[in-house]
Amino acid sequence: MSTPIPARIAALREAMAKHGVAACLVPTADPHLSEYLPAHWQAREWFSGFDGSAGTLLVTAKEAGLWTDSRYFSQAEQQLAGTGVALMKQRVAHAPEHLIWLQQHLHQGDVAAMAGDSVSVATQRNIEQLLGQVGAGLRVDLDLPGIAWTGRPALPAAPIFEHPMAYAGTSRAQKFEKLRGALRKQHVTHHLVSSLDDIAWLTNLRGSDVECNPVFLAHLLVETAGSATLLVDRSKLSDQLVASLTGEGIHIAGYAMLGDVLGDLKDGDSLLFDPGRVVSNVLKAVKDDVKQVEGPNPSTAFKAIKSETELAHIRECMRRDGTALVRAFRRLEERLAAGMTQTELDVDALLRDERSAQPHFIGESFATIAGYMENGALPHYRATPEAHNTLQRHGLLLIDSGGQYLGGTTDITRVLALGPTTPEQRRDATLVMKGMIALSRARFPKGATGPQLDALARAPLWASGMDYGHGTGHGVGYFLNVHEGPHGIRPPVSGATLVALEPGMITSIEPGLYKPARHGIRHENLAVVVEAEQTEFGDFHAFETLTLCPFDRRALEPSLLSPDERAWLDDYHATVRAALSPLLEDADLAWLEKHCAPL
Repeated sequence: MSTPIPARIAALREAMAKHGVAACLVPTADPHLSEYLPAHWQAREWFSGFDGSAGTLLVTAKEAGLWTDSRYFSQAEQQLAGTGVALMKQRVAHAPEHLIWLQQHLHQGDVAAMAGDSVSVATQRNIEQLLGQVGAGLRVDLDLPGIAWTGRPALPAAPIFEHPMAYAGTSRAQKFEKLRGALRKQHVTHHLVSSLDDIAWLTNLRGSDVECNPVFLAHLLVETAGSATLLVDRSKLSDQLVASLTGEGIHIAGYAMLGDVLGDLKDGDSLLFDPGRVVSNVLKAVKDDVKQVEGPNPSTAFKAIKSETELAHIRECMRRDGTALVRAFRRLEERLAAGMTQTELDVDALLRDERSAQPHFIGESFATIAGYMENGALPHYRATPEAHNTLQRHGLLLIDSGGQYLGGTTDITRVLALGPTTPEQRRDATLVMKGMIALSRARFPKGATGPQLDALARAPLWASGMDYGHGTGHGVGYFLNVHEGPHGIRPPVSGATLVALEPGMITSIEPGLYKPARHGIRHENLAVVVEAEQTEFGDFHAFETLTLCPFDRRALEPSLLSPDERAWLDDYHATVRAALSPLLEDADLAWLEKHCAPL
């Protein structure tokens, strides 16, 4: 029988008391500062019971709180009930963020603790600065959750494989030479990379150490002069792959050997690292006479701009993914019409079944979100055998899903009308669609950033006094993480780095609207930034929509769309019909023709 959450918190408090710690921070983080974590580092979930992808647990001798954002308020409220852990809402007026709350609850001489393998260099500095204002301190040499965690899962041990050159398009040697060119410009001798998607992209290797993300646990130390060290569990690599890497100047060292490798750096060496993507305990091994240079990983910007080879594969991948979705949606409609009982779990199974039949499919790019009616109002809802809705012949079903293919990563959301809908549902779905169309049609000057464009998608909702609490768009990897930086489309944030949207960058476009206990709406396509035109005012860019799947027009109120908006939707459906028709036949083709007919 698993240990109840209150007993887990009690064990953590016992460890805190033993070490003289007044507060313990348990973030959602691993030594690579990943968004999604292997089970070995899911301490925040183990101690709180909350399994959303974002949140921070903060425990003192008498209080425990879980901070998360609006995507997870309803989910966290349910999962934290009875645990003794309070839900603390992030980015809500008059509610303190977790570090401010911590500062307010500590006093002169108090000490907070945070595992040094789960806090970035930049975050550690910020916390120390805030706590120093009240005379408190921070220890990062204590992994108190690790001490109190019983039955902690082992590190993952999935094999690593090569991304075939036919899909990668650019060799390891070319990628490393491009990286070293950037390092030479910064006059550094070494560069430490700990972010897993950067490592996978640079090495043209993939793995499955993180659910739905084809990455593997590793660190990478690159020498500007010409060699590199990949720190990884050797048992994950075949002898042939080790020989290939070694022959290209990439030496293999144990995953736990990073401290030893960094300790070998000598006087006169200089180390480039990203303080927001390297954890604090890593740098302890670096000698004082080694110059530390802080800056973003050059590879993050490189991999964000997809090559023509990658884009060609992605476009084909979208055809295959769209084909799978058409077949799954048609089958779902057929089952419901026949009176078969269908649940949100069946939707997940249908999508998996159809995607698995497509060439070069590897797995889902994230856990499918299939939320019927009120569950659609939970942006990151996940149906479980213990808690899910049965579909009815009315109302709205929100389906957010994606696939990992050798030729790309997909992420798409559609809202299906399962039968009669209310005027409110159709109005809401149409207002969100108006925002999606506005952003999809945007023309913007070279150098424009996501925060400058975000309002285009929100304006129709704002005009009706409504909004949504998440960003409008995120970067997407190439057979890599479904969430990828450095760019994004979101409201402006004070102090945040602005990243220009450049041709070749892929972003989601996904405005939404969520009404608790009623319904949720989100329309989502992926799009790539392309060059649009050159005028006397400079170069302008635009979006090319990549995703290929019909929107369910039965969920919309066409009278609310302008002629230009109707034309955009008709043109999009004509593109979808032309792209997918050759891959479909019989009932599936008829379904496509019906749903792509002009308004």
